[in-house]
Amino acid sequence: MPLYKEWSNDEHSLAAIWKIEEPEDFFKDHTGLDTDIKSEKRRLEFLAGRFLLKHLEEDFPLLNIKPDEHDKPRIDNNEYYFSISHSWPYVAAVISPHSEVGIDIQAWHPRMEQLQHKFLSADEQGLTANNTELITLAWCAKEAAYKWQGRRGVEFIDHMPITFFKKQDNLFNINIYLKLSIPTRMLSLEGFIDKGFACVYVTDSEKWAIY
Repeated sequence: MPLYKEWSNDEHSLAAIWKIEEPEDFFKDHTGLDTDIKSEKRRLEFLAGRFLLKHLEEDFPLLNIKPDEHDKPRIDNNEYYFSISHSWPYVAAVISPHSEVGIDIQAWHPRMEQLQHKFLSADEQGLTANNTELITLAWCAKEAAYKWQGRRGVEFIDHMPITFFKKQDNLFNINIYLKLSIPTRMLSLEGFIDKGFACVYVTDSEKWAIY
């Protein structure tokens, strides 16, 4: 079982990363799900993400997952708040019964440095200093914040600027100012760099609220 990493970011949340090495039938058998997604890789990522939710919470109601008005996946009555991310061959998930969550994982991409201007301002590019790993981490931070916020119409540069980006021990602490949230909010995220990917997550955000 390639459970790559599992952790709890606060007293309520659970998160994990899985490295996909199993055949499709493994995930079908453990979730009871099937999908008509045509791409084999996409099918595996979809099923592995659902499998990881069940790994974190055995009673997670996979069949109740439906998009809300902003296409954010939810379950009935928000019994659990959850977020899934995949970047082959990795899948990441986070669950909390009490508060919104967000997670993003990104395997190393050879063109990330050339793409940074699409999601990082000039000031933000100064924080990452043309370092591919840090640029990837910043991308994950904005994706995780976007999933946490869960609304359409967001421009990563204009509406989600990174205001703090610093490594402490083995974790990076990152703050993102959510300009479109009501009320506006400074979101605190944590992330780390691994040999195969970068990953950022957010769970407990209330201490950073701005009114």
